[in-house]
Amino acid sequence: MGLIEGEEELIYTAVGAVLQSCGTGRESLIPVLQGVQGRLGYLPRLAMKRIAEAMQLPEVEVFGVGTFYNGFRLTPPGRRQVKVCLGTACHMMGGHIILESFERRLSIHEGETTPDREYSLERVACVGCCALAPVVVVDDKVEARVSPIRVDGILLTFEIEKKEQEAEQQREAGQQQEEQHREEGREA
Repeated sequence: MGLIEGEEELIYTAVGAVLQSCGTGRESLIPVLQGVQGRLGYLPRLAMKRIAEAMQLPEVEVFGVGTFYNGFRLTPPGRRQVKVCLGTACHMMGGHIILESFERRLSIHEGETTPDREYSLERVACVGCCALAPVVVVDDKVEARVSPIRVDGILLTFEIEKKEQEAEQQREAGQQQEEQHREEGREA
């Protein structure tokens, strides 16, 4: 997945700050990776390359550590994080079907983020809501007894919210332009 505008500078700033606080010794590699992920939400390839250069380590070693531990994320998290429970109860009640429904609807696989970074999709072991299976957690909100049709409803709700937010932003921008024109008219 490519970087978005301004992200390269953000990566360099985050890596620099973390390296300054943790140091550049080999023993600091994991804390540095954790710190960068804490600031950026994931470990971009550019960050790992910069870390390797600063710590004078082979890039493959830094990448190897980043991919070995499952606590590190190599793709940016989506604005909306969808976590499908596949614990025993959810699996027995069709959690895998729900995961496949999200994959089809979002055109991504588990562990990926949509190209617009709106959604990321993850599988989780158990969220502790077994009586409500199958369960999906979206942005820390538990969705209970999810069916493939509910998947469409959940995503449609977010699409409507996004359109409403965009319309509100356009209204605010229009009001600011009107104010600016009025002020320019008074000055003339």
